[in-house]
Amino acid sequence: MQGNLPPEAQEKLEQLQDLQEKAQNVAAQKQQAEQQLSEAETALDALGDIEGDTTMYREVGELLVETDYDEAHDDLDEKVSDLDVRVETLQKQEERVQEQFESLQEELQEMLGGAGGAMGGPSA
Repeated sequence: MQGNLPPEAQEKLEQLQDLQEKAQNVAAQKQQAEQQLSEAETALDALGDIEGDTTMYREVGELLVETDYDEAHDDLDEKVSDLDVRVETLQKQEERVQEQFESLQEELQEMLGGAGGAMGGPSA
């Protein structure tokens, strides 16, 4: 099909495919960040049930290193904040990519004279 398209349309189609790949990558990164955020929030909640003078350990590479409550709480709190920002940033990036994809898809459909049937593939 691509061989029969005008060069401008082929270029737009390649851009659409690139945007689709980018959207998939951003979605995967967002899903991973959301998972990490959920785990960090769960750990922070669990930390709230622990007494402040309890001996705790944190994983550093292959080692367990003793840490105190305040340090563990501050580290987890910072991690949750950082991951919140990361998820929010990825959400906005995901929305921008989707808008670019839809705009480019419309341009290609107009270029092809409204032949919408040819466009079912990239958006599916």
